[in-house]
Amino acid sequence: MVRMRVQALLIWIGILSGSLLGGTEEGDGLQAGAARGDITPELGGEIIGGFVPIPARHIHDPLHVRALVLDDGQQRIALVVCDLLGLDRQVSQVARERIEAQVEIPASHVMISATHTHSACSALGQRRWRLDQPLDAYQQFVARRIADTVQCATNNLRSAELAYGQVDIPEHVFNRRWFMKPGTVPPNPFGGQDQVKMNPPAGSPNLERPAGPTDPTVSFLSVRGTDGRPVGMLAAYSLHYVGGVRSGDVSADYFAVFCESIEQSLGPPHPLPPGEVDFVAIMANGTSGDINNIDFRAPRGRRAPYEQMHFVGTDVARKVLAVIPELEYRRDIAVRAVYREPEVHWRHPSPDLAAWAERTLADGPQRERDLSYIYAQRVREMMEYPETTTVPLQVLRIGDVCIGTMPAEVFCEIGLEWRRQCPQQPAFMIELAHGYFGYLPTPQQHALGGYETWLGTNRLEVHASEKLMQQLLEMATEVAAPQGKLQDGLE
Repeated sequence: MVRMRVQALLIWIGILSGSLLGGTEEGDGLQAGAARGDITPELGGEIIGGFVPIPARHIHDPLHVRALVLDDGQQRIALVVCDLLGLDRQVSQVARERIEAQVEIPASHVMISATHTHSACSALGQRRWRLDQPLDAYQQFVARRIADTVQCATNNLRSAELAYGQVDIPEHVFNRRWFMKPGTVPPNPFGGQDQVKMNPPAGSPNLERPAGPTDPTVSFLSVRGTDGRPVGMLAAYSLHYVGGVRSGDVSADYFAVFCESIEQSLGPPHPLPPGEVDFVAIMANGTSGDINNIDFRAPRGRRAPYEQMHFVGTDVARKVLAVIPELEYRRDIAVRAVYREPEVHWRHPSPDLAAWAERTLADGPQRERDLSYIYAQRVREMMEYPETTTVPLQVLRIGDVCIGTMPAEVFCEIGLEWRRQCPQQPAFMIELAHGYFGYLPTPQQHALGGYETWLGTNRLEVHASEKLMQQLLEMATEVAAPQGKLQDGLE
């Protein structure tokens, strides 16, 4: 930590020198502001993330909503990330409507996503396919806090400059879907046979090969004031979560460890007065639907609670900090956003699967965590789903950087495809934005089976990833079109 503080002081000296030598007049060019708000739930609420919810009994570390607002003088966008497993699309809709009313940022220009910590209470609500369900008390609280935090970030706007950076950190990301030796993949809850297994026994001699790639790249936007003081950072890493918490603990996982490490290093050398916010770091989830922090070939030894989480968060922060001195900042940054809700089909159970579900439910659970019974309940629920749904998608352009979003746990290879095909470069994706639609595998991964493809875990049609990617690429083409200062974006 001493090394990090020394590095921070050097970065502050370098930033201040750069701003004194190359600053521009106040009010000319980019303005930016950041803020954070507390969305920690009351104890007793249900922590979700496992097959069976458990009550929250202890607050290990608070949950936050973190916001970064960027204004190019013509348009304004807000980038928001919440320490939640996911959020219902209506929470995003209500929050964005409040933001539009409170600070006049168009709802289409506000990105709201969840980190996917597995140690948070639910903001997903019930009957998630319904668009007329009233928000519960916690959802209402989260929506209000999102809007208020964006308003505070807007209040903090000041003359700024921005740089894009990236660094590859492959050592923390592993594909969790594995091909195994013939006959060693257990039956799925429906009595069928998958070709791959999620989270196989670590170190097992039956492991053959991962079923997909990983994405090692941390992409980030670094924003500082023209006075040299850092404003905010938005980073994205394709790592599902780390975990290793005590049962019943509320925690923001490694996402918060990363943010706190960055803030301690890049924040002011001396503490600010109480209530003053100078710099806010944000870590979003990239595309990690099939990625986690377990090396199945060479499993690590037993760790104390929070030990691995702290290791990953601080290590990722350290490697991001190492490349910051190399960044080139610019003020002539323009911002744009496009939001659409294309229509795709829900998946529905076949007659045979529906009959299996009814038989399984009639028999009752055979054990405390009976996966067949749990999935029979999910199959029955999906019988009520309508034929189609609209899916919120968003593309944001910040200088030359293009960010695409999807409201699902997106498979890593989809994010890699977005990086390759996006007409505006550099590009990266943020998942779990504006809703929660379950897992999003590719059609090829659907054919392999596994947890992420099971009906009830997966809800959208088999070809949904292809249809949504096509929409995103069209939207990216739209924001890539030159328009005023957009031609002078980041290099």
